[in-house]
Amino acid sequence: MARRVYSFENPDRFVAAAIGQPGSRTFYLQAREGSRVITVSLEKVQVAVLAERLTELLAEVRSRGADVPEEAVASEVDRAPLDEPVVETFRVGTMAIVWDVDDQSVIVEASEVTEGEEEAEEEAAADEEEGDLVRVRLEPRRALAFASRALEVVAAGRPPCPFCGQPLNPEGHICTRRNGYMH
Repeated sequence: MARRVYSFENPDRFVAAAIGQPGSRTFYLQAREGSRVITVSLEKVQVAVLAERLTELLAEVRSRGADVPEEAVASEVDRAPLDEPVVETFRVGTMAIVWDVDDQSVIVEASEVTEGEEEAEEEAAADEEEGDLVRVRLEPRRALAFASRALEVVAAGRPPCPFCGQPLNPEGHICTRRNGYMH
């Protein structure tokens, strides 16, 4: 099957969000441009890494003289829930971010996880056209607003154990730093 590319050149909205209770949340990226909406699922760590890398990329670009704000403007951070109905188009495997020097924008790409992706990482270079792709182009200020919300979504989960740093369930957990005692 041919690869489908969902391209958003100037999205009305691009957000990361989670649905469910802490410890059982499902994470999503959602882009909307006019009446076109795409929602893809991904892991919490992917959301965190995407937000962190976007922030780092924009800081590096700013240090080289580009007109990039230092932080997101609070009023520009989209905190609204996902557009409904939330229909997952695919699950994200790999992501990439690129700074486009020509138009001073960030491009975020999220590729579909494909069958056997774990075993076939070596073959990936030979078969780049497998799996669908979402491509979103953002102005730097919108990329910072996206990253700000994404980090908020990740942080809204279970609090960390003060001893071992692992997430605390409501009923506690067996803490390795406390020799297996519940915390």
